[in-house]
Amino acid sequence: MGGSPCLGIEGVSHTFGKTKALQDVSLTVAEGRFVSLLGVNGAGKTTLFSLITRLYDNISGSIEVCGHDVRREAGPALAQLGVVFQSRSLDMSLTIRQNIRYHGALHGIGRREALRRGDAALERVGLLDRADAKVATLSGGQVRRAEIARALLHDPKLLLLDEATVGLDVQSRRDVVSTVRDLVRDQNVGVLWATHLFDEVEPHDDVVVLHKGSVLAKGLASDIAGERTLSDAFLLLTGASETELVS
Repeated sequence: MGGSPCLGIEGVSHTFGKTKALQDVSLTVAEGRFVSLLGVNGAGKTTLFSLITRLYDNISGSIEVCGHDVRREAGPALAQLGVVFQSRSLDMSLTIRQNIRYHGALHGIGRREALRRGDAALERVGLLDRADAKVATLSGGQVRRAEIARALLHDPKLLLLDEATVGLDVQSRRDVVSTVRDLVRDQNVGVLWATHLFDEVEPHDDVVVLHKGSVLAKGLASDIAGERTLSDAFLLLTGASETELVS
């Protein structure tokens, strides 16, 4: 059921002015576990990711990555973290290898070592044969897999993926989800997978239901669903409309 915690969030709240974006959020991601952070648009998923990655500063509560508090030990914490944000972030005019080499330089990884690690990561995600292709020539699913490879370059213990399949066709979505699940199984990384798409969640996944900034349920997807489908259980928990689920 997974190893030691690679992400621990305890009692985290965050506001934008008078708007409460997160309220007393707590969750754990263990090594070797795929944790689905399930919520509709506006639930607070991206805000939470921004706090974990230090784009925002958490004032209340604590966030630890592999035992390192992200406020007091930002360097060691972020060194164990790989991120794929919702918005695309590769340089479209460069090749995949060039993007990865540049990312390596930001992490202090030498050119030769970055290329070695990059090729290994690209092989893991099934893109080594496209390493010298410009990003602009790739499909949406390939771009996402290239971003995952880049996120793996410094051998993180934790991967954060924020709505990583948005805008992809059905087969590309399946390929990206499968790639990440293979990493959990083969590399023992912990994954926090933010999504509003129920078909990306499997019954044995750990699930955190986030709605309007609050955690409404935590546990195995099968336990949260009970006798219902997961989507029906989510609607019952949150009072969200079916229109919100597909927006």
